[in-house]
Amino acid sequence: MDTSSPSTGEEVGGGDRDVVVKCRNLVCGYGDTAILEDINIDIYRGEIVTLLGGSGSGKSTLLKTLVGLLPPLGGTIEILGTDPHELNEHEHSRLLRRTGMMFQHGALFGSQTVYENISLPLREHTDVPEPVIEEMVRMKLALVGLRGLEHRMPSDISGGQRKRVALIRASILDPDIIFADEPSAGLDPIAAAGLDHVLRRFQDLFNMTMIVVTHELESIEILADRVVMLEDGEVVTSGSVDELRDSEIESVRNFFHRNAPDYLESGRGASVWTDMQS
Repeated sequence: MDTSSPSTGEEVGGGDRDVVVKCRNLVCGYGDTAILEDINIDIYRGEIVTLLGGSGSGKSTLLKTLVGLLPPLGGTIEILGTDPHELNEHEHSRLLRRTGMMFQHGALFGSQTVYENISLPLREHTDVPEPVIEEMVRMKLALVGLRGLEHRMPSDISGGQRKRVALIRASILDPDIIFADEPSAGLDPIAAAGLDHVLRRFQDLFNMTMIVVTHELESIEILADRVVMLEDGEVVTSGSVDELRDSEIESVRNFFHRNAPDYLESGRGASVWTDMQS
């Protein structure tokens, strides 16, 4: 593991900066099977952190553990100063009001209108009167260029529009943190870039902390204040995009420069394929 700058999984501290997510010796996985081990991360208020890694690196597993969908197999998590896995039902509900989740495929309810989808968290977690809900929904839709779509069904709008609606729903309670799992997955490059710029705009306007799982380098260039890269079940390094692009760790540098594996560059890929078929 790299011990030079940028930092590694031993990334702790931060002076007077407000830590909103803290992991110490965290172990994540399913059942008795650990996927990630000894994860030590501090995430600070108002920054966008992207969790990066190849397929199977554990980035979505880490995100699910942070939001409480998976129990940790070891170590500790603090979200806004509390361990989400040790809260009673009332305390957990209060924490949920301070966080938002944007799922990979939007997860909008197909039988509900755009307005009904967005207003659901307000109805579930607040006593805000209907006229105020209507104004909040209209304001957020206008902010992402979707004014007038309140009464459309999710099936009647584009994939990029559905992702923006999902972002509004995740942010309608003005949370401290938004977790996003592959938010631009399935979008064409123009729609994906548009969504990334909307995410960045929300962070700038509302000072929300965002933790974004992605493997799209174009998204990282737009979004990331800091990148945490996972490999072989651990945090291999973290830092700015420029720092990781110039990393001394070969696998990290290859990822950012899209370098092919040695066996492909040397032409051994064909012989490997032939061996597999024999």
